[in-house]
Amino acid sequence: MTKDEPFDVIAVGAHPDDVEIGCGGTLAALVDRGHRVGIVDLTDGEPTPLSPHPDVRRAEAQRAAEVLGVHHRKILELPNRRLFDSFEARVALASEFRRWRPKLVLALGSRTPLASPDHWQARQIIEAAVFYSRLTKWDEQFAGWPPHTIEMLAYYPLGFDSVALDVPGSRWVQDISNALDRKLASIRCYETQFPPAKASLLKRIEYAARYVGLSVGFEAGEQLYAPRTPATVDILTALTGATAI
Repeated sequence: MTKDEPFDVIAVGAHPDDVEIGCGGTLAALVDRGHRVGIVDLTDGEPTPLSPHPDVRRAEAQRAAEVLGVHHRKILELPNRRLFDSFEARVALASEFRRWRPKLVLALGSRTPLASPDHWQARQIIEAAVFYSRLTKWDEQFAGWPPHTIEMLAYYPLGFDSVALDVPGSRWVQDISNALDRKLASIRCYETQFPPAKASLLKRIEYAARYVGLSVGFEAGEQLYAPRTPATVDILTALTGATAI
C-alpha cells in the first residue's frame, strides 16, 4: 500500500456546503500559507429539493473545492437524512484520517435544532473517528491503513443564524480578511442550495464573518473553538502573532 502525501488539515462536514459555510475562509487562508488541506463530506447531501441528480451536487462540491484551493475532497457514501453515529460511519471516516494523516481536524461543532439533525450526528462520528484513527492492533478494520494520532481537534459552528461569541471551549478567531470573497464564491457554487430566493442567507453569512472578524480587529473572521485549552512555550510569540489589535 502506497502512502499518499499527508495533509496538514482535514475539515469534515455532514453535507457538501457545511464546510464552506462554517470554515471555508479558514481553509482558503491555510492554503494561502502553503498548508495542505482536504475536505471530507460524510454524505452527498441528496436528496435535496432543487437538485435534479446527485451528480449535480457533487459537481457543485468539486467547483467549491477548486475555488477554495483545497488539495482533495472526498464524499463518503453515508446516507443523507439518515446519518447516525454508527461503527461503520466511524470506521469510514477514521480510514480517511489514517490514509491522509492530518495534524488538525476541523469538525462541524454545533447543533442545528431547526435544521438537519445530521449535523449533530456528524460531530459524534468525527470525534469517534479521531479516536479510532490512533487505535493499534485493529488495522484490518481500516483497509490496512496504519494508526495515526491526530494532534488537534477543533470545531467550527454553522453560525450564520447566531454569531454569539460565547461558544463553549477555548475560542479563537481565524483571520479571513483576504479569503472572505473566496468563501462566499465557494458557497455560491451550490446553485441548488442557494438559489436567488435565498440570497439573504449569503448576506447573513458575510455579515457574520465581518462581525466576528471586527470583534478582534480583522476585516473578517471565522470563530473556531477547541475542547482543550491551547498551550504555548512562548506566550509573547503566540499572543503577538494571534491578534490584529
